Amino acid sequence: MTRRRWPAWLLVTILVLGAAPLRAQDPAPPAAATTTTTIPDDSRGFESPRSAMRGFVYAGREGNWAEAAKYLDLRDRDAADGPVLAKELKTVLDRKLWVDIDALSPDPAGDPNDGQTPRRDLIGTIETSDGPVKILLERVNTPDGQAWKIAKATVAQIPALWAEFGDGPLAEYLPAPFFDWHLFDVQLWQWIGLFLLVVVAGAVSWLLTGLVARIAHPIVRAFKTPAEDAIVDAIVGPLRVMLAVTIISAGTPVLSLALPVHQFVLAVETVLIVLAVTWVLTRLTDALARVMEQRWLARGQTAAISVVPLGRRTVKVFIGVLALLAAMQSFGFNVTAVVAGLGVGGLAVALAAQKTIENLFGGVTLVADQPVRVGDVCRFGDRVGTVEDIGLRSTRIRTLDRTVVTIPNADFSAMQLENFAPRDRFLLTTKLGLRCETTPDQMRWLLIELKRMLLAHPKIDPEPARIRFVGFGESTLDVELWAYVKTPNNDEFYAVREDVYLRIMDIVAQSGSGFAYPSQTHYEATAGFDHEKGRAAEADVARRRAEKKLYQLRIPPDEVVALKGTLPWPPEGTPDPPPKPGGR
Repeated sequence: MTRRRWPAWLLVTILVLGAAPLRAQDPAPPAAATTTTTIPDDSRGFESPRSAMRGFVYAGREGNWAEAAKYLDLRDRDAADGPVLAKELKTVLDRKLWVDIDALSPDPAGDPNDGQTPRRDLIGTIETSDGPVKILLERVNTPDGQAWKIAKATVAQIPALWAEFGDGPLAEYLPAPFFDWHLFDVQLWQWIGLFLLVVVAGAVSWLLTGLVARIAHPIVRAFKTPAEDAIVDAIVGPLRVMLAVTIISAGTPVLSLALPVHQFVLAVETVLIVLAVTWVLTRLTDALARVMEQRWLARGQTAAISVVPLGRRTVKVFIGVLALLAAMQSFGFNVTAVVAGLGVGGLAVALAAQKTIENLFGGVTLVADQPVRVGDVCRFGDRVGTVEDIGLRSTRIRTLDRTVVTIPNADFSAMQLENFAPRDRFLLTTKLGLRCETTPDQMRWLLIELKRMLLAHPKIDPEPARIRFVGFGESTLDVELWAYVKTPNNDEFYAVREDVYLRIMDIVAQSGSGFAYPSQTHYEATAGFDHEKGRAAEADVARRRAEKKLYQLRIPPDEVVALKGTLPWPPEGTPDPPPKPGGR
């Protein structure tokens, strides 16, 4: 909670509490309540227990206490006390007894099954410090005939009930309007008390959580865990809400709210606690996910990192469903029936959301099988891109054009995926087309020198590193190069390939031969041909043949060891490569 959210939070709380009686004015009958007859009776009057109690309650809600006093049996009391007694009884009933009018008997004879005498009906029982007090209706004789009224035994108990459950000392200090004016069965002083209670609860919770955070941060840092402040920051906001709700819950009984309002306030408090717990669990899930990513990244377990986003979303959805069920239960919904209904409707949902469920399982397959992970470069279909996110429904890939492609998981998991990330080296292969005027000894010299160059290069894997004369083209002598470059980095591969190609050009030029071009030209037999270099190459081949060092089939192991890494890398004249991240 921040300071900017205080006014909105207060307004929402007041509006919710103010709307409570609208929901509670005509409450549904409790599960245990039964109606003894089906005779319709929606009127106010004295003909039946139901009509009499409805008349009393509605007159009290309208503030017409003189009318409400007519429903009291005042034969043994002064009639002038009737309005006061009616107001006190209505206030006590609002605070301590939920009167279900529709559960009362509409029969003029009353309810014969309530355990009372034939002329009495039981409305309910209020527990007091001196024992239970029954609220009774009694059929009495009046000049106009028989009428149902609140029994004089109950009327006699009104002063004692008021003394225990009435306004108390406040009535002596506050003006009458604080008790006479009410909105939705909540008196003015109760509205003011609710407002002050919310303000005090917010201020106290803010101060206490600030103090807890100041104490907790040094303690958590002492453990030197990757979480450190993340967990503390995650629980400060929810803890503030929990403390505020706890203070409001402790102060609510002092306000003596009407029973329906009080029960609604309890339901709202329960929902706020559920939301706070949900809030802290989701924030802890995010914090722990970040900690796990950092740990796995430090350990080089990149395969496990791609599981974190989908796992985090799954846990949040599970927490949200539990919170929703808990909130529904706090407002009186039958959660068991809801869960059972989910089982019955599961088939219909599965059929309606078949594609969604297919994508969900496709996402699970991608995370479990891991053909690609977040951050990997892959080829899917005829496109290449970097995997940015594997969600519950789809996978997002940023292409080489820097656009983002979203592919449903079901379709993406069914594709043939080529993952470039696990590649530990690059294949370097090319075909050289030499001029047809190249002599056999020149070709032998070329093959040897090219092989020596590959073996001497520190970025070329010697096994296998092949350079072979593979055939005769229409106007070329074809030499094929096939080797692996020892790097997983794409940019470095391009640099090594460029260096190898330049060295090949140097060796071809040194041999006295040249590259053939796919064109038809007329030239003299000696044009562009260096006889001096050709004779030098042939002499070198003759020398090697005499020394039995013409390594056409294979180069001896000791020569391979001697040649390994003798060429400079990076090539001479180039700056040193930048250090790799992490010193690796």
